[in-house]
Amino acid sequence: MPTSLEDRLELRELVDNWVVWRDAGDWDRFATVWHPIQGWMTATWFQGPAAEFIAVSREGFDRGVNILHFLGGHSADVDGDRAVVQTKMTISQRASVDGVEADVVCTGRFYDFCCRHEGAWKIVRRQPIYEKDRLDPVDPSARLELDTGLLNRFPSGYRHLAYLQTKAGFTVKTGLPGLTGEAVRRLYDEGAKWLAGSATAGEVSKG
Repeated sequence: MPTSLEDRLELRELVDNWVVWRDAGDWDRFATVWHPIQGWMTATWFQGPAAEFIAVSREGFDRGVNILHFLGGHSADVDGDRAVVQTKMTISQRASVDGVEADVVCTGRFYDFCCRHEGAWKIVRRQPIYEKDRLDPVDPSARLELDTGLLNRFPSGYRHLAYLQTKAGFTVKTGLPGLTGEAVRRLYDEGAKWLAGSATAGEVSKG
């Protein structure tokens, strides 16, 4: 049987591979990080099966959509063949906002429901937690006037990311987990049930 350290190292590698392969457009290898049946991704602009996420990400990548990720601290709770993994991250995206090229950076955590499948750890569900964000013109001398009505439609943890993505033509989901609040408390409760074995992969995959 693998040791706890071996499991934690494999889980960290799994999360690292997700970011490197997705941002590089290495779609065949990116597909291998997901549970082949139950894999589910939730993001500001997409909620659905991993296979569909891979397809739309590839389409966006080919069109020049610029969404990148960077990882920081990492923690894994492991119980048998199940794990809940949290990894500090940033999401950065560059796009034109009302004719002004801008960068948005969102800081948060990837919250991953994982299980061992055919001897290897896989992601069953990925739910980002959005903690704070900011939006800046690429050219510091450019002036960007934001629509406060649109901006305030979204939670504070990702309102600038949502603003840029909405302007870029994405449909952005509201009510996603932030640093505090009911949505993140519900997510933590779902994670505890997953670790305890009282929730099935199908139940957690759709949140």
